Amino acid sequence: FGHVRGAYTDAKVDRIGRFELADGGTLFLDEIANVGMAQQVKLLRVLETGEFERVGSSRTRKVNVRVISATNAELFEEVTAGRFRQDLLFRLNTVEVRVPPLRDRREDIPSLAAHFLRQHASHYRKRLSGFDAAALQALVEHNWPGNVRELDHAVERGVLMAQGPTLRQGDLSLKPSREGAARIEDMSLEDVEAFLIRKAMARYDG
Repeated sequence: FGHVRGAYTDAKVDRIGRFELADGGTLFLDEIANVGMAQQVKLLRVLETGEFERVGSSRTRKVNVRVISATNAELFEEVTAGRFRQDLLFRLNTVEVRVPPLRDRREDIPSLAAHFLRQHASHYRKRLSGFDAAALQALVEHNWPGNVRELDHAVERGVLMAQGPTLRQGDLSLKPSREGAARIEDMSLEDVEAFLIRKAMARYDG
């Protein structure tokens, strides 16, 4: 929400907040579940009325902002645990887009990994042509509890460790998943069917 000069010790000048900067546009609030309860009250007010005050000011300001928020937490569970306001959840949850975890869309992993490879190779000024077959298989089979961020960091680590023109499995230093992703080739037909049914039900919320 910004602050005015003198609002606290280091506030030497007025500072415009994110809502003012986004007036007439869109504001993205990442990891919304991490907002403290005191800030949730202020956020609810600005979402409902468009009104807020800068810290240290008594002047009410009004904005018109479209808000997009994201989280990897289950907000309904956070409400039940008393860590997130139910009224704020209902106010935010006008249109919900659920992105399946990376382990449920393994077909995306090669393209994402190639993107991160180009990005990090350019940043660290290394000439890398891609992944060898074992490295790519390890990426696809990993369970990715940390989702896309974990994949990004794994590829960055691989770029830093790579000694040759391609990333090898050892460069990625992937830790084995606790759940141990099952290989379809090692499963019976009945197990494969059960696995795919569970996966489909999880992906589409039952």
